[in-house]
Amino acid sequence: MSSASPVLPFRGLILDFVGVLTAPVGPPLRRWCVDQGLPAHAWGHVLGRHPEGRRLYRELEAGRLGQAEWNRLTALLLGVDEHVDLMGRAWARVQPAVEMVELARLARRAGVRTALLSNSFGRDPYDPYRVLGVAGLCEVEVLSEVEGLAKPDPEIYRRTLDRMGLDGGECVFVDDRAENLSPAAELGITVVHADSSPGTAGRVAGLLGLPGG
Repeated sequence: MSSASPVLPFRGLILDFVGVLTAPVGPPLRRWCVDQGLPAHAWGHVLGRHPEGRRLYRELEAGRLGQAEWNRLTALLLGVDEHVDLMGRAWARVQPAVEMVELARLARRAGVRTALLSNSFGRDPYDPYRVLGVAGLCEVEVLSEVEGLAKPDPEIYRRTLDRMGLDGGECVFVDDRAENLSPAAELGITVVHADSSPGTAGRVAGLLGLPGG
């Protein structure tokens, strides 16, 4: 006599990349800066606070600027002589978040639809998804550079749901940036803030009714 398969509370899992499927990127990026003779926070300052650096990174995320050209222009702002594969060299010590990667695999095996929703930053010459082993991890991939828009624009969340074939109320979304969670919540998606505290993978597994929750 066979028993019925358990009914999972959610049918979809949407995952951010940086800070969710990767370990925290701040420490390795700061170490890279120091290795280059730069202030430890130079990378974060140029990409996040310098007006031209912020503009260039937004253009990169939206796919309006290629990574190779971004490397050249941003190296000038950083004061780094060598611009070839700047992104790849800076990211060389970044590691995948093993527990979250395994959770994505477990969810997919359990029949949960999975999606990667990433504010991306180019794939040539450095492809972070391939290098960190998460290319193809999720059934659906929604990358800002392909879509021409980025989180927290509500449209990119709607596109993700459409491609998953699910409603917001059927999905869980995990992101490390609080400002990216609100638009998802407004679409009825259950949100989890990956704030680098231990146990995020277990919390998400619990929401999904998967082992380890």
